[in-house]
Amino acid sequence: MACDINRGRLEECKESVGGISAVYFVNKGDLGAITYDVTDTDVIDAVTGTPSAYKFEVRGTSSFTETPNVSRENGTAFFEQALELVLPKLTKKDHNTVKLLAYGSPHIIIEDNNGNLFLAGLEYGMDISGGSIATGSAMGDMSGYTLSFTGMEKVPANFLGGSLDNVGFTVVAGV
Repeated sequence: MACDINRGRLEECKESVGGISAVYFVNKGDLGAITYDVTDTDVIDAVTGTPSAYKFEVRGTSSFTETPNVSRENGTAFFEQALELVLPKLTKKDHNTVKLLAYGSPHIIIEDNNGNLFLAGLEYGMDISGGSIATGSAMGDMSGYTLSFTGMEKVPANFLGGSLDNVGFTVVAGV
């Protein structure tokens, strides 16, 4: 892998916004073979086997952050991926799903409010590393789930090169 950069960056227009609109959980190991864009290997163009991507709509307080971790002394570099997910309202069905998410290490697709799709936990998956299941104390407090997912990968979360359907996922929406 070459370490030399090959492009600059101009100041971008002020047309993007923060936040995420949805996350999609894919069971670890279900991705199949991955095809990368031939000119931009940071973009995934296709997955095989039409894996299921379970959609969770989110608004407002959920976020995704990646942190580069580089050690000159050790000659290492990796990217820590952190998803903070807020799911209002406690339900029996969601309780079971949270339990299964805690037992597994899913791949997670994050859809931001700009329409970008990122695949986090590509190689190693992501794990629940904290959070809470709470009812609050006052009438206006949230009753729901706050889940923290973390993962460590060799590369940043890859962009997906099209819609989930076009890349090869089967989207399973909530019921």
